Amino acid sequence: MKLTILGCYAATPRTFTNPTSQVLEINNHLFLIDCGEGTQVELRRNKIKFSRIKHIFISHLHGDHCFGLVGLISTFRLLNRESELHVYGPKGIKEIITLQLKLSKSWTNYPLFFHELNSKEPELLFEDEKVTVETIPLNHRIYTNGFLFKEKPGPRKLLINEIMKYNIDVSLYQSLKMGKDVESNDGEIIPNHLVTGPPEKPMSYAFCSDTAYYPEIIAQISNTTVLYHESTFLEANKELAAPTKHSTAIQAAQIAKDAKVEKLILGHFSTRYPSIQLFKEEALTTFPNVELADDGKIFTF
Repeated sequence: MKLTILGCYAATPRTFTNPTSQVLEINNHLFLIDCGEGTQVELRRNKIKFSRIKHIFISHLHGDHCFGLVGLISTFRLLNRESELHVYGPKGIKEIITLQLKLSKSWTNYPLFFHELNSKEPELLFEDEKVTVETIPLNHRIYTNGFLFKEKPGPRKLLINEIMKYNIDVSLYQSLKMGKDVESNDGEIIPNHLVTGPPEKPMSYAFCSDTAYYPEIIAQISNTTVLYHESTFLEANKELAAPTKHSTAIQAAQIAKDAKVEKLILGHFSTRYPSIQLFKEEALTTFPNVELADDGKIFTF
């Protein structure tokens, strides 16, 4: 699982910071999460192939999370894209994009599908044999979702030394990986647990930006491998968090602690502060495993 931060700052772009956008690579999928202004420039800067992006997830319709989308969709057209593109976002995302394409006479030459969301309960957006993606309903000023990306359990591990003891034919190894009991060459039924071990623990990634402190998400993201949670403000400005429905670094850390996640990544920093290290310092008072997002930073798990 690889996460590339294209932008992680709140409000407007600056010459050295970008609004929210990131790419998650998991099980050969390349998922684009949010698409703030300048996203396609950062994709190029980070040498991410445009053709590998087939699914884009938009959390909400505030500009710092979606103003880069029509530009990226238009660039795909100029590059003669042929493969399908799926965009998942709040109801209204299709109207926003298609109006711009219509008035600029820039209809795509590839299949473009919009999956509009309005449910306030978690819903499954994507599933294949290895990965699922579901919404995490958040609490912001407008309808907003986070996204939970989860690997499905992989095959069981073969314990070759144990397998050899029971004279099991190699043609049955795939059945063993699938958790099935098998019959040995001697006609004995061999219970699966005697010759295999548990699979690797599936990895998961929860993206939560933007939101007020919202403990209702804890059950859904419990034991997640990595949590990205917005931390727009420090405690010194916590009086600004409630009316704007954003979070402080300590509130993000409290969510991580209560959900028992393995790692917390902070992002969506207000540009009012002289150093983002201040966010990490505050979060560490509540949760021990904290990283800071930053534009161009890559996390590998």
